[in-house]
Amino acid sequence: MIGNRIYKTPMVWLSTGLLSLGQAAMARGEAQRPNILFFLVDDMGWQDTSLPFGPEKTSLNELYRTPYMERLAAKGVKFTHAYACSISSPSRVSLFTGANVTQHRVSNWTLHKDTPTDRASDVLDFGEWNYNGLCPVEGVGHTFHAKCLPQILRENGYTTMMVGKAHFGSIDTPAADPLAIGFDYNVAGHAAGAMGSYLGEENYGNIGNEWAKVWGVPDLEKYYGSSTFLTEALTLEAKRLIDTALVKEKPFFLYMSHYAVHAPYKEDKRFIERYKNRGLSQAQAEYAAIVEGMDKSLGDLMDYLDEKGISENTVVVFMSDNGGYINSRGDDMNAPLSGGKGSLLEGGIREPMIVYWPGVTCAGSEEDMPVIVEDFFPTFLEMAGVKRYRTPQRVDGKSFVPVLRGKNIRGERPLFFHYPNNWGERKGIVGVPQSAIIKGNMKYIYCYENGESFLYDLDRDISERHNLMNDRMYAGIADVLRRELSDYLRRQKANMPVDKRSGEQVAYPDGKK
Repeated sequence: MIGNRIYKTPMVWLSTGLLSLGQAAMARGEAQRPNILFFLVDDMGWQDTSLPFGPEKTSLNELYRTPYMERLAAKGVKFTHAYACSISSPSRVSLFTGANVTQHRVSNWTLHKDTPTDRASDVLDFGEWNYNGLCPVEGVGHTFHAKCLPQILRENGYTTMMVGKAHFGSIDTPAADPLAIGFDYNVAGHAAGAMGSYLGEENYGNIGNEWAKVWGVPDLEKYYGSSTFLTEALTLEAKRLIDTALVKEKPFFLYMSHYAVHAPYKEDKRFIERYKNRGLSQAQAEYAAIVEGMDKSLGDLMDYLDEKGISENTVVVFMSDNGGYINSRGDDMNAPLSGGKGSLLEGGIREPMIVYWPGVTCAGSEEDMPVIVEDFFPTFLEMAGVKRYRTPQRVDGKSFVPVLRGKNIRGERPLFFHYPNNWGERKGIVGVPQSAIIKGNMKYIYCYENGESFLYDLDRDISERHNLMNDRMYAGIADVLRRELSDYLRRQKANMPVDKRSGEQVAYPDGKK
């Protein structure tokens, strides 16, 4: 914690007048602060799209249909090495605070106040993490006190809006309500990390029992009993909020945070028949249809920006919050990446990401510089021209605005990942407590239960099939990465598992405590 630290970022665009519908000022050529539409998808894998993020198109890319992702990438820049945490809440807290998970300690998913979500382990305890989530005020136990991105944007003249999944804080804590962290408007966001149902016919899970109180999606009563799929209802609400923002004549930040493509899956009747007709199983067809419905939402919002005359002053960013879920879908559903949600293998943390900034990004370009989810915090503030801001938290993220402007700032910045928890679902090293570092093309993973280590050359082995830990040629690299990861965990004062036998914190990856 470093109260009252001041961060400075270069000013991007100066506001020279109030934002109307956009046409008048733009016709005069006046520079404006851009609107920002951040389109976040839940549990979408790197391969769940017809837009390839790898060097060649794969069978999975052929399976899905996402023409609007393709359209966005044709206008902007596609990031092929974009990373997030392996679980939802940690990514969302990093996104809105700029803090790495090792600092904010919301290292697993959150739900009920004062209740950790870890599955019991025979050898480890996990109790000292922030299982109540982030918090805009001090003094709430097991929370990360932070000043969040929408609050800073609002203080600097933006209308801030969110639609969809929140998952920032546990039930009955302040951040369970997105308005508490700086949003002017919130539709459908609450403490839960999934929806009760995708179906309007099922009132999106609001069916009058105790389960519905937790999982039922709020604020969508007008669609109850209708055939409106959740993804479409949220898109309609996002359009309504854009209209509200334009009346205010200020730039806006819209966080379009879909519950799609999270389980439990249901039929999106608009699209599912095309996948059934191709011979997919019911479960595969449901998932593919949900992906296409998510993509249609992206296209509808892009079209709406055009209709309102503001597309040339609106940044559009596409991202997923963690890797694709595989446990009920098959081990190869992120191929060629291995693993999935809940692991620090590439399938659990590498995400599809696209950025379109009119007049700045190069159309149809591709960028392989690694970025990580906490980088969005300083990036959006720089886009918005916010030069000075105070936060109680340290900002670990780095702005990638220079990259969007075409500058080469690659270097070999290490990226750090930390999941010292026990997910409810396990398969191989999916869901087990682990930490990782990526530096250049090399990646090191350490598992806390058994001390097992993995070393991969991602340039040569993106599928992480060949563990190089026993290869003498790589021994020096393994030692350097192990030490660098351990030093970072110590420096950040990261929460660590506790050995049940000794009652002491487990050793860091370098074997020291």
